[in-house]
Amino acid sequence: MAKVKFGKWLGGGLGWALGGPLGGILGFALGSAFDAASITVQTNGKAGFVSGQPAAHVGDFAASLLVLSAAVMKSDGKTLKSELDYVKNFLTHQFGEAHAQQQILLLKEILKQEIPLQQVCQQIKQYMPHSERLQIIHYLFGISKADGHVHELELQTINTIANYLGISSADFNSLKAMYFREVNSDYLILEIQPSVSDDEVKKAYRKMAVKFHPDKVAALGEDVQKAAKEKFQKVQNAYENIKKKRGFS
Repeated sequence: MAKVKFGKWLGGGLGWALGGPLGGILGFALGSAFDAASITVQTNGKAGFVSGQPAAHVGDFAASLLVLSAAVMKSDGKTLKSELDYVKNFLTHQFGEAHAQQQILLLKEILKQEIPLQQVCQQIKQYMPHSERLQIIHYLFGISKADGHVHELELQTINTIANYLGISSADFNSLKAMYFREVNSDYLILEIQPSVSDDEVKKAYRKMAVKFHPDKVAALGEDVQKAAKEKFQKVQNAYENIKKKRGFS
């Protein structure tokens, strides 16, 4: 059994993120960012338990978001203040100002590391439900577009992350269309082609409404659920736009 020092930096604590490649990245970053004020946590090297207790869900989500955010922010070779502000805003709403300040320090240390993206994503995919992985991709698009412009390398990295996380190309394109408007964006959001029938549009909307319903991420806290509601609203808006164009109710 190994001993790893971790600071009390995530309001919900850490569960499965303590082990595997995520734990290695976080441990190194925490060792660089903080001093002996860290607490000692027992781990047997297996993701999923801390001192014999079940995984702490909220902390694991936030830890995953920090590491994957760093991977996207590093894509174009520069880190923008707007991107850091976007992440800090989420963390502040989720954990409070004091925790957010610590986590941004941690993010800056993670940005200095090489991130084994495939291994990290495999760990996240193993333990995180599909609805929460969708929310991760939603956040990553938001970070990428925080300055109003998305670098092509960032888009490529988000696409790679989505593939590693087991997100289908249809789901990826749906989330992307919420941030990048084009002629068929409403249809992309509903994961259908413009040639489908009105009944198929209605069926697609019901399916997407279930898939992106905010209740699926309610356990992650109010701020994550708020972002999920915004995503859900875009599904509703896409459906209303198509209804208006086609003239059905």
